[in-house]
Amino acid sequence: MSTTTPTPDPQQLALVAELRRLIDGARQRAAAAVNAELTLLYWQVGERIHRDILGGQRAGYGEEIVAALGRQLSAEYGRGFSVKNLHHMVRFAEAFPEAQIVSTLSRQLAWSHFLELIYLKDPLARDFYAQMCVQEGWSVRRLRERKDTMLFERTALSRQPEQLLTEELAALRGGGDISPPLVLKDPYILDFLGLNDRYLEKDLEDAILREIEQFLLEMGAGFTFVARQKRLQIDNDDFYIDLLFYNRKLRRLVAVELKIGEFRAEYKGQMELYLRWLARHEQEADENSPLGIILCTGKKQEQIELLELDKSGIHVAEYLTVLPPREALQAKLHQSVAAARQRLLQDKGGDE
Repeated sequence: MSTTTPTPDPQQLALVAELRRLIDGARQRAAAAVNAELTLLYWQVGERIHRDILGGQRAGYGEEIVAALGRQLSAEYGRGFSVKNLHHMVRFAEAFPEAQIVSTLSRQLAWSHFLELIYLKDPLARDFYAQMCVQEGWSVRRLRERKDTMLFERTALSRQPEQLLTEELAALRGGGDISPPLVLKDPYILDFLGLNDRYLEKDLEDAILREIEQFLLEMGAGFTFVARQKRLQIDNDDFYIDLLFYNRKLRRLVAVELKIGEFRAEYKGQMELYLRWLARHEQEADENSPLGIILCTGKKQEQIELLELDKSGIHVAEYLTVLPPREALQAKLHQSVAAARQRLLQDKGGDE
């Protein structure tokens, strides 16, 4: 005797789908609420220990009390309150001293995010990574990867004076828009392309298109691919933009030119032509002016400064097809950031 499976009722299927959505949503909100409450609890515990016991200094007597607290609390509440974790909580309160900021971030970041952030020595870098986690929805793994490639030091933002950097991060934290210095980088790390020592510009472009997902991740938040070899016809002459992107957070088109070798002054005129054509023929009424990125294997800093490329909406950056040792990259970037800030201070002094 055969049995037939009854045909599902479309109304019933729709109801089940809706109930699943409600249940899953409630569970996600409940988990987020629990995470936020636990994170605030850890901050309160760390702040209280820091203020009342350690007094801002880890004296021997204070450490003995913390050790005793860890033994007692972990016996009652589990390993989450061990001596090691109590020290994490104290560091949490030291690194994020403002309760309101912690309250806001705790609704969007997990405790494991904070464990990646609290031991960063530079408070500006710490603030930057926290805001990027919120803006881009980074997982803990993604945050760790971005830290390992020294994303903060590679952003154009890091080369601004500390006061401006602080103001820009505060504006972003307050709900402001992402600005180009937060998105633009130098250098771009393209080690995922698998290129050898000798390649042509077409090889570089082909490799980027093959690994477009990774390239978009390296470019940053909001980038979408628009075209390869975008054709522009000007006075019956044909010109081609290597790669064209749109960034929805910046609300503007971004033209990318790929160069083998060091930056040359004539690249400025070429990119300015492209940007003005895009502004005239492709830019929508609600969009910002197009940006240009010229990627080279080397830069000549004085030429770039004299050409005042930033005033034309052009960013020149190096790209690395092989990731150097972390120590070498760190030294290179710290030197570059310090030199950029020093130049800004000299320019300001000259203006005065």
